[in-house]
Amino acid sequence: MRSIRFKLAALAGATAILAVLAGVSVLIALRAVDGALEAAVSAQQRLDVLTEISARLSDFGLAAIAATESPTASAGRLEDARSRVSALLEASTVKAVQAAPDASSGLRPQERLLARLRADFISLDRQITAATRDPDTMRRGDRVRGSLNAFAASAGPTLSLLVESERRGVTAAREEAVALADRLRMGAVAIALAVFAAALVLYRALAQPLLGRLKEIDRAAAAIGRGDLSARLAIGQRDELGVLMARFNRMAALLARRERKVAQDRAELEKTIADRTADLTEANARLGAIDASRRRFFTDVSHELRTPLTVIIGECDVTQRAPAIPEALSRSVLTTIRKRAGMLHRRVEDMLRVARSESGEIELVFQDTPFAPLLADAVAGLEPVARRQGVALVLHAPEPGLLVHADREWLRQVVEGLIDNALRHGRPLTRVTVAVDHGADAEGQAVDIVSITDDGCGIPPEARTRLFERFARGGPLGGAEGFGLGLALADWVVTRHGGRITLEDGEKGGTRVAIALPQAAAAAPSEPAAESGPTV
Repeated sequence: MRSIRFKLAALAGATAILAVLAGVSVLIALRAVDGALEAAVSAQQRLDVLTEISARLSDFGLAAIAATESPTASAGRLEDARSRVSALLEASTVKAVQAAPDASSGLRPQERLLARLRADFISLDRQITAATRDPDTMRRGDRVRGSLNAFAASAGPTLSLLVESERRGVTAAREEAVALADRLRMGAVAIALAVFAAALVLYRALAQPLLGRLKEIDRAAAAIGRGDLSARLAIGQRDELGVLMARFNRMAALLARRERKVAQDRAELEKTIADRTADLTEANARLGAIDASRRRFFTDVSHELRTPLTVIIGECDVTQRAPAIPEALSRSVLTTIRKRAGMLHRRVEDMLRVARSESGEIELVFQDTPFAPLLADAVAGLEPVARRQGVALVLHAPEPGLLVHADREWLRQVVEGLIDNALRHGRPLTRVTVAVDHGADAEGQAVDIVSITDDGCGIPPEARTRLFERFARGGPLGGAEGFGLGLALADWVVTRHGGRITLEDGEKGGTRVAIALPQAAAAAPSEPAAESGPTV
């Protein structure tokens, strides 16, 4: 069976042949029309020239009569009339020759008549010229009139024959144009009928079967679009369209198989989602219970510790005012007791702040604060503990005037808590150093780095990240003592300051805790801050 390409090529070739035939017919018709129109226009132009010649001859006769009365005054008019008649006769002769350029040797009737008319005019012109030279006015007029009458008798019939001949030519050209138009209309109708018949034959033989098969494909595609994957096509002829129909059937079968597979996968996915949802619901319930227990823990601990601490602080105040105790001893002892009780009280407040931080109730108060006094207060608070443990607590104070934009109390508590962690969890150790350096973060921004370094047992690398989680305990800095809040609270505070806290290995063993804080925009007035030496 011939392919669709062959059919389409045959259809295109037949269409091209019909188009060429129609174009050739149109060109032939246009050429015939142009010839008929050109003949009619040429005949009309020659008739117009002959009419103008008749009028100019009349003007010449009038100019000749006027010249009999005053030859000198009318000489110009007579010459102008003569030149116009001569020019028109010449133009008429040229047009007569152009009307039949391929005529056989010899003159056509129109040319002979024009030659005779021209000869008569030349004879008349000579007679008029000779008559105008006669000195006798009466005889001059008679000679001019006689010449004119003789010219009229000779040239009049000739001019009438020429005019009548051209009129017949114009009439014949018009009749030919009308007949040609009739023939063209009949030809156009015949060509249109032939083209229509050929197009109908080609449509029924080539286009209609293709359109029918395409309609079947469209119907099957619409059925598949509605979800009916059982739709199939009758392949029929084994041409390109037949191959397309076979592929369409294979595609429909593949889609049906995939739909069944998708339905199975969807059922399995829904079952998996249901199982995971149940697991997540159970895990969420457990997390809720854990969170409730943790919040209750904070509340209970805060309540249990605040009351005895308040009593201790009150008793210390009373003891300080008692006169029976030696003043030197009582003042020193009670001052230390009250200071430690105040530190414990601040720890309780820290726990309350941790609880409030989870609900967003804490607001830090930022201001430019001198760095040296802040760190000195943190170190001074833990000097007695370090002395009792035989640990040297050293502060490398920053340069005078260095500021930090921070909440002073919170940042002091963070540094103090990190020193306390080193003293409690870094054993055995001999030295804890607090220092300030300058550096830059990953984005190139200038930062001040506060480091707390000890020479203790250190922290395993795998445990460092977990220690920043709340309630995480285990390892040297997160041992069994405490509630596991120190590093988590420190990380929270430093992050709120726009900084970062990290755990690293010390240069000589032990642990180095580094706090990177953005540098303040302005410098504070110079303020002395001495380095505290080791205290044993």
